[in-house]
Amino acid sequence: MADQSDVEATLATLVTTTLYPEGINAPSVLGSLCRIYRGWPNAAALSNDLAQGHITVTIHPGESYRVTTRHIDPALPLATIPPTLSVTTDASTATFAGSADTGQVAGLLIDNKAFVHRTATGDTPDLVASILASYIRTLRPTTVSGATLTIPGARAIIGRVVADQQTQTVTRRQAQNFRLTCWCPDPASRDSTAALIDTALSTTPFITLPDDTSARLRLVRSVTFDQSQNANLYRRDLIFDVEYATTITTTLPALIFGDTNIIPNGSLAQTLLG
Repeated sequence: MADQSDVEATLATLVTTTLYPEGINAPSVLGSLCRIYRGWPNAAALSNDLAQGHITVTIHPGESYRVTTRHIDPALPLATIPPTLSVTTDASTATFAGSADTGQVAGLLIDNKAFVHRTATGDTPDLVASILASYIRTLRPTTVSGATLTIPGARAIIGRVVADQQTQTVTRRQAQNFRLTCWCPDPASRDSTAALIDTALSTTPFITLPDDTSARLRLVRSVTFDQSQNANLYRRDLIFDVEYATTITTTLPALIFGDTNIIPNGSLAQTLLG
């Protein structure tokens, strides 16, 4: 889920990319060292940076906050997660391969009878084959060699592996102000820093948060501070309104058998119901 801290971190990343387009190991586009971080600066550290000609940009939430939820959307599936384990079958054998990561279900449908195993930590293709063989042996002879099962006399074998899938539900939408403050040692660097950030973010109407949801970004106002309490401090605040969603991600098991028609030995089709 995305919350206030995720928005702050995303804004900090955007500012960093703007001021250090070639990466933080290269010089900034302003020619000065720039510190970008969330929260309010420490007064002593800030004064020391300003005295050395360094620029600081901080990101912190403003007081404006409102819930904008109109209705709750149904859960939406996220990107499909493919299984890392696979199975191939022929007339009387089934062979597993790949990686038996957790969150998967491996199964064999043998003459319309299903045998399944949910993978656990430490599973391997050989172990999955061995476990399924132990289930099948309760009903019919089965041998196993490595990751291959042999079921003598089987008329129809179907093998499948499915992975758990994820859905995302939006539980709330909110709009909140975030203040990007430029702390600079002189008016010229203040104006340049604010202009660069304003241009970059104003041409980015939507930002992507860590949960892959989009947040709407809109400049509310810009405020310049020229108080004389610190001769080295020149400050401008850019206040952005960010509308973003609070989400819940749910992991759901996938159906492995339920849509299969098999015709053993040329007889009438039998429909598997579950």
